[in-house]
Amino acid sequence: MATIERHKPGSFCWVELGTTDQSAAKNFYRSLFGWEAKDYPMGPNETYTIFNLGGRDTGGGYTLRPDMLAEGIPPHWMLYVQVENADATVAKAASAGAKPMPPGAFDVAENGRMAVIQDPTGAMFSIWQPKSHTGIHAAGEPGTLCWADLVTGDVDRAKQFYEGLFGWQMKPGEHDPSGYLHIQNGGDFIGGVPPARFRDPKVPPHWLLYFLVESCDAATAKARELGARVYVEPMTMENVGRWSIVADPQGAVFSLFEAMRHE
Repeated sequence: MATIERHKPGSFCWVELGTTDQSAAKNFYRSLFGWEAKDYPMGPNETYTIFNLGGRDTGGGYTLRPDMLAEGIPPHWMLYVQVENADATVAKAASAGAKPMPPGAFDVAENGRMAVIQDPTGAMFSIWQPKSHTGIHAAGEPGTLCWADLVTGDVDRAKQFYEGLFGWQMKPGEHDPSGYLHIQNGGDFIGGVPPARFRDPKVPPHWLLYFLVESCDAATAKARELGARVYVEPMTMENVGRWSIVADPQGAVFSLFEAMRHE
């Protein structure tokens, strides 16, 4: 169990669910991860949900607007990366071939400043410059974000872009011939990039979020019981852990991860 007071620049600092049924999503994630939920007014007939474990924030959620659905935006989990200056990061990303979404960087009340960006390979992510809201506070326990994979068909282009934008190091692990790249932010390993050959070409480039669970098999069975669709049944990654890929009842995809226990 760990409490994060503040995130380093370049770290994954927030996750956000865009869904078609906010009430059903709150029930699903409460049952699966034990998340409690608190709603805040966001506009006419709109609320923003903050999920938490024991009072420590784990992420957020909102209902996709009709105009977003009309644009073909599906239910999804969005990954946020902390930055020191959102405007400067947007300009840097654009100059490196990314596509910032209109209106570029914008304020979220007194909470912070953010932008949504499509990387040069097509994957979407958000950036966050914190003010009063510093991001995820709970880590290292079941129900918290523990990793994120960039799934893309152009690994070399992605590596060039993200290393230049955030100062990450993206390199293969020692004694790992698979071609999987580990993402390192300073001294912290935070995610990875699978080789392009493992990507389903019918699935657009995206960031896949991993949530820690005590038992991947039990959590996957529980998710299915709650109405989730299982895309990848639980499987073992040698010396790492056990994982699966599921979609919640509204269609937002994520991964469940059980860390290897070392005696």
